[in-house]
Order: sequence, then structure tokens, then C-alpha cells
Amino acid sequence: MTTTGVFRYDTKYAAPTREQRERYMKGDYEEHFFGPDNQIMVIIYDEAVYLKDDIDGTRVLFTGHKDKEKVMDEVRRRIDEHANKEDGSRSFVSGREIQES
Repeated sequence: MTTTGVFRYDTKYAAPTREQRERYMKGDYEEHFFGPDNQIMVIIYDEAVYLKDDIDGTRVLFTGHKDKEKVMDEVRRRIDEHANKEDGSRSFVSGREIQES
């Protein structure tokens, strides 16, 4: 029986644990890239899906069949979130930046 769950890590250095790698992240896998400059990577294993977001350094491990299906929703959400951050940051510039452009 496979334990299901979604494990979120705030930094690339915090994830996943050795036990999780040995349990879920083994065997054949597929890699898929998304987002600007392919900075969001999804690695699909038999037992899990691992999402690496190099834009903000977060990682998410989806285990079990039902949770594995959630990964594409998470990818879309992250792409939208990062795009909105970029758009929002452009609207706040200093007077110096305006004078230089």
C-alpha cells in the first residue's frame, strides 16, 4: 500500500528526505519542463511526482495516485503566480529608474 500525501518544502535544501527518495523516487522517470526558461521541472516516477521550482527554490513531492494528479494544477498555479509577480514588480519603480530609462 502506498502512503499518499503532498510534501511541500520551502527551500531546495530541505527536500526530500532520504527515506522519501528511497521510497518514492526510484526506478524509471520522465522529466518535463515548464515556465520561463524551463525553470519549473516535473519528474514523474511510478510512486510519485516531484516538482522543482527554481524560480523561488521551492519543492513539492506528490505521492499516491490521487495526489500525483494534482501536479499540473500546481504547475499552472505557479506559472500564473510568477507571471503576476513579474508584472507587479514592474509597476513599482523608483524615480531614479524612470529618469534613467
